[in-house]
Amino acid sequence: MTRAILVVDVQNDFTEGGALAVQGGAAVAERISAYLAEHADDYDLVVASRDWHDADNDNGGHFSTEPDFIDSWPPHCVAGTPGAEYHPSFDTSAVDVHVRKGMGEPAYSVYEGQAEDGRRITEVLAERGIIEVDVVGLATDYCVRQTTLDAIEHGQHVRVFTDLIEGVHHERSAEVLAELAHAGAVVVPSAGASPEVG
Repeated sequence: MTRAILVVDVQNDFTEGGALAVQGGAAVAERISAYLAEHADDYDLVVASRDWHDADNDNGGHFSTEPDFIDSWPPHCVAGTPGAEYHPSFDTSAVDVHVRKGMGEPAYSVYEGQAEDGRRITEVLAERGIIEVDVVGLATDYCVRQTTLDAIEHGQHVRVFTDLIEGVHHERSAEVLAELAHAGAVVVPSAGASPEVG
């Protein structure tokens, strides 16, 4: 088996009540947990990422007091704060590798992050021979999008599960899913995904 699932940024600051809340984020956390409870054994590797930004600087312009919500944002997911923690509805017991991204610079993709041992996630995936990747999490139009595009660029076969993601902007998220399908991702609900699809 050479399949991984990447759970992107299911954190308090990206769910209801957080600094950059995605409406429906908490429900996505619950659905991802339910999916993993049933399907974790289908994967060779379960990876979960978190934004993990520095508290004492603007993280390479990522934080701003006057954010444009395109390239700059209000402070969020600051290392060691409750906002940076996984949402409590996301059961992390099946997670094999925890990835932190940001850490002083802008970062949207899981592929820009590091595992707890300091290795890039690309190294971890290569070591396990991962060629198929499923992507779930938050938010469709930002970090899910960039993670999916990077996975495709790294030569992996990618599925995006439409019931296990949620976007900031509904219309833009629909456009992003079309973009990802055009780029080569299989965009399907998790229930309709055959284990053989790659």
